[in-house]
Amino acid sequence: MIIAIDGPAGSGKSTVSKKLAERLGFKYLDSGAMYRAFTWKVINAGVDFNDKEGLCRLLNKTNIKIEYSKDGSKIFVDDINVTNEIRHPSITGNVHHVSNLEFVRKKMVELQRGFAKGENIIAEGRDMGTVVFSDADKKIYLDADIKERATRRYSEIKTFNDKSNLNNVIEDLRQRDHRDSTREFAPLKQVADAFYLDTTNLKIEQVVDILIKEIEKNSKTGKL
Repeated sequence: MIIAIDGPAGSGKSTVSKKLAERLGFKYLDSGAMYRAFTWKVINAGVDFNDKEGLCRLLNKTNIKIEYSKDGSKIFVDDINVTNEIRHPSITGNVHHVSNLEFVRKKMVELQRGFAKGENIIAEGRDMGTVVFSDADKKIYLDADIKERATRRYSEIKTFNDKSNLNNVIEDLRQRDHRDSTREFAPLKQVADAFYLDTTNLKIEQVVDILIKEIEKNSKTGKL
């Protein structure tokens, strides 16, 4: 069974998806981590983000792997565990350089479908329900007010950058929303058959409870 969860940054996708996977006993696929992983590789390889030919060559010889365990998933680049490194602001600020490229997205879609094959999985990202798993058993779109999303994101990044402030995070999110929703290939959007949920005034466990009830409506037995 594949549950596809999309939405903008700070909407609660990652935290909710992890909790949902735990509650249902599913595996969790963080598609954004894969783009972050390649961004990490680009930076460490010293390849210019404007050098598309160089990026393409690098991508073709990059091995991105996800390992699942009871403690969650870990992501590896060429057998190097980069699970923590890819959350650094230097990666966040540059990931759009690779995620907007069609040849990168096509490669990631191929890998994501491979990881999900034959699995019960919660797939989280920005094009899960529109492109990667357009035939998913359930599609969900999470959203939240931009100030709330910024507050959540600020609490995550201030440990890396104590010079950041909430207003800067709000502006960064506005720019990111624009890039994600207007990019030429696989833009962020809500598909007609997705269940929409505004998480602005909801706690994580409340969101998870709502989603489990919604997912169970689509199961044959009513229970998962």
